Amino acid sequence: MTTAPCLRLDRVSRHFGGLKAVDNVTLDVRMGARHALIGPNGAGKTTLFNVISGEASATTGTIRFLDADVTKEPPHTRAARGMARTFQIIRLFPSLTVRENMLMACQALDPVKYAMLRPLSSCRSLTARTDALLDEFGLANLRHAAARHLSYGDQRKLEVALSMAGRPRLLLLDEPMAGLSGGEREAMQRLLSRLDPAMAVLLIEHDMDVAFGFADTVTVLTHGAVLIQGTTDEVGRDERVQRSYLGTA
Repeated sequence: MTTAPCLRLDRVSRHFGGLKAVDNVTLDVRMGARHALIGPNGAGKTTLFNVISGEASATTGTIRFLDADVTKEPPHTRAARGMARTFQIIRLFPSLTVRENMLMACQALDPVKYAMLRPLSSCRSLTARTDALLDEFGLANLRHAAARHLSYGDQRKLEVALSMAGRPRLLLLDEPMAGLSGGEREAMQRLLSRLDPAMAVLLIEHDMDVAFGFADTVTVLTHGAVLIQGTTDEVGRDERVQRSYLGTA
């Protein structure tokens, strides 16, 4: 596995007036990494995701993705480069079927989207990709169901599946376990463990067992700044982390 960075943040900040929601964060995510971003509520994790994906602009600092400076690029340009993300609040087209949601996601970054008069269902490469992803994520038997009729757990699975439609090089997962039952969490963990190992994944997760079980590298944020970054063993042994976040010291 290469150690070249997939994502590099250099002294990135995001201010809202006098509030430093993200404060001078320097962070590398290497190709193929499984990297967890943890910290208490209000630590700035989701704001940092918004800055990385382009949903919010950086006040200071630079962001490089696949060695290109994307600091000022909008979200759709970063997505076209190979960056994908999920959100804390699920974003689906509730009235469309599971397959229609998936087909639209596959179409979004494909040149066929410019063929305005051609029905998507006639594009064999897109329909094949759609059906393969539904099979991979265990949603094939729900393909004709409206997204709003899915269980919460299946909606979460669909959201992750949608994020994979463009074959991303970097996937940002914002609390994929949030709101899931015990069985659904186990299913999601199995799903995440099968993600393409060549793809870098940056995960926000409040459950430390999940975060440490998934990640090889962990960054801890507090008050928008990096408290510590290292391997799971290094972070787990840190007294500040144990005292503040794990409650074991």
